[in-house]
Amino acid sequence: MPERRVHLDHAATTPVDPSVLTAMLPFLAGNFGNPASLYEEGQIARSAVDVARRNVAGLLGADPSEIVFTSGGSESDNHALRGVASAAADGGVHMITTAIEHHAVLSTARHLRSQGADVSILPVDGHGLVDPDDVRRAITPRTALVSVMHANNEVGSIQPIAEIGRITREAGVLFHTDAVQTFGHAATPVDQLGVDLLSLSGHKLYGPKGIGALYVRRGTLVARLLHGGGQEDGRRAGTLNVPGIIGLGEAAALAERSLVSDAARCVLLRDRVIDGVLGTIEDARLTGHAEQRLPGNASFCLADVEGEALLLLLDRRGFTVSSGSACSSGSGEASHVLSAIGVPAHLAHGALRVTVGRATTFEDVDRFLEALRDSVRVLRRISPRTGARGVGFAPAMP
Repeated sequence: MPERRVHLDHAATTPVDPSVLTAMLPFLAGNFGNPASLYEEGQIARSAVDVARRNVAGLLGADPSEIVFTSGGSESDNHALRGVASAAADGGVHMITTAIEHHAVLSTARHLRSQGADVSILPVDGHGLVDPDDVRRAITPRTALVSVMHANNEVGSIQPIAEIGRITREAGVLFHTDAVQTFGHAATPVDQLGVDLLSLSGHKLYGPKGIGALYVRRGTLVARLLHGGGQEDGRRAGTLNVPGIIGLGEAAALAERSLVSDAARCVLLRDRVIDGVLGTIEDARLTGHAEQRLPGNASFCLADVEGEALLLLLDRRGFTVSSGSACSSGSGEASHVLSAIGVPAHLAHGALRVTVGRATTFEDVDRFLEALRDSVRVLRRISPRTGARGVGFAPAMP
């Protein structure tokens, strides 16, 4: 049995911080009031929600009135795209996004296309970065929204959001970014980024699952996604998830205090993983940009290795990692992100994503690297594709 299980899949989800849990517990039991109620219990809940809203806004450099609480990143992405499309003055709305967006954006964009919207899906380079000039060239007089994720959840590349924001501002076009992977881990000042809408999620920054938010710049026309009551100033119907909101607010407050130190430490751990993999495992390729990437993300393609088999072997050794969504729901199809950056399908099936976090230690990384080398050795001995090693994917150096 392993010494202890080590979580190295923080991009998928993070453990709830103990102080977050402590903040939430009273609102799961004694303080159970509905914040829409006028009596004392409701006003206690309302006051706590207001504090959480200020905490989330503070980490974004936004006004609390610009924060709309949602059920998570997927709802926020849907609300941004569908809300802008619904609010557009005419039915001929045009939207621009990229080939490596989260499915919550791409699937929504394709749904809107089926409803008559014109959608441009821009390519990315071998590092997973979109060219801002491609965005500029794609904008037309009918463009209502550009949506480009802040950082990719699979390969970790951080997009030139501020530069794109300047382009959209000059063109008078709304700009949305999915910041689920960066909120709480990298700087996300909305004014510097130049965004009008921003999606975030609680369980990516040591908060609970089932809670997120959409930043909506004051004056931005976005139709509501959910109809019903008048919660969130009429922007999102439904009784507020008070414990979740409190947890998200506490997680945001913690992140604001420790973001710089956490990021610096994660970079050291991340680089130890990258150096260990590239330095000791033959035919291992780093995916994503070598430097312009999330502090905790190390992603690779390993020749002659099946990603799912590798995850199971590492799981037995006590390590949780991800294949970086190398296959879609077990369908056998290569990740759309890896395909977009030019990774051949046979290499995409050997994708490995390692994402470190607050509790990760250097000893954890060293133990993981040893387990990874052993597991790769085992799988390559039985691989039917040994002869294909090293073929077909050599991303340019940044």
